[in-house]
Amino acid sequence: MSSLTRRSFIGRILFFFALVGPGIITGSVDNDAGGITTYSVAGATYGYNLIWTLIPSFFVLLIVQEMNARMGIVTGKGLADLIRENAGVKITFFIFVGLLVADVGNTMTEFAGVAGSMQIFHVSKYISIPIVAFAVWLLVVKGSYGVAEKIFLVFSAALLSYVVSAIAGKPQWGAIGSATVHPHFPVTLNSVSLVIGLVGTTIAPWMQFYMQSAVIEKKLRIEDYKYTLIDVVVGCVATVAVAFFIMVACGSTLFVHGHGTPIHDAKDAAMALKPLAGAMASQIFAVGLFVASVFSATILPVATAFYVCEAFGFEAGIERKWKEAPQFYILYTVILALGAGIILIPHAPLITITLWSQQVNGILLPVVLISMMLLVNNREIMGKYTNKRWMNVIGWATIVVLVSLSLVLIGLSL
Repeated sequence: MSSLTRRSFIGRILFFFALVGPGIITGSVDNDAGGITTYSVAGATYGYNLIWTLIPSFFVLLIVQEMNARMGIVTGKGLADLIRENAGVKITFFIFVGLLVADVGNTMTEFAGVAGSMQIFHVSKYISIPIVAFAVWLLVVKGSYGVAEKIFLVFSAALLSYVVSAIAGKPQWGAIGSATVHPHFPVTLNSVSLVIGLVGTTIAPWMQFYMQSAVIEKKLRIEDYKYTLIDVVVGCVATVAVAFFIMVACGSTLFVHGHGTPIHDAKDAAMALKPLAGAMASQIFAVGLFVASVFSATILPVATAFYVCEAFGFEAGIERKWKEAPQFYILYTVILALGAGIILIPHAPLITITLWSQQVNGILLPVVLISMMLLVNNREIMGKYTNKRWMNVIGWATIVVLVSLSLVLIGLSL
């Protein structure tokens, strides 16, 4: 390789790292407290036999995030802004009120993850939650998008700690490969519900708005699309990899040893790992849960405040100061305070809150995805960058599957 070619190659690599962020962060934040709980329960209950669900989950995530990135780059507008302009204020109002309510519930779940993970280290939730909530608030209100993005990328890398927990469980790689290709599990109400949860946990309505807003905050152009696509692919791979190692960690230990105590959340899984895989595996699992919960507790309120303000024409974004975007920062603070404050209430009905917020997400997800497909195929909006025919086939097929899964999940939950 000549020196000129080498410099050109190095230059492209450096340019990619300058653009990286939205795809990896959006993909990684998907592995939040709720996602980790779902993967843990799947591994503990069915061993390796539900790992195959990660394959369709990967393609669903990749297809949806690519469309988000492309719309953000081409239009320079967020998804909420585009929905308002094309669907009208009334429809926008009902969509985003529902999303706001669901996201407050999701934020509570993330702070429950913070509390649960710190309890493994004997730290009271009355200490951990206020400290984390204040630190998260300070990062967003006083920081910049560039600083926040670097911290988020470190958080994304920290989620790979689950690899250590998985290896500590001494997994049977041959059995994992066999179960992925030829899964065997009883078809029951519980197993079907869990399969639906595993596929559905990779995609949530608020993630689509965050992905597109992050592309805009980064001021990416159509010339940057190929690098953005790599960013999206890397983020999707990282998401599925983390999910894979969580399922392997629990499948190699809790399932194999016939763990008797039911796994209700990720904290239960971390505690149960200790006598089977050692204290280090348990603590690393808890650290991963803590990082994921803090990560999502930061991103989710930001994304919610961003798309609600954008939908109704208010200024929004971490790059703006409080006086430039007061509605954005007030709404962000309220969501964060509610999410943290309700978890501090003794005997808060966390399971009810989690199920309720997931049901609202399930109802709103098809609406958001259909809106995306209509927008990305509108030539007045996208010009020559609309979906190709094969993209539409895959996109609409994905929506049909997700709508079906969401309806079944809501039915099973009720």
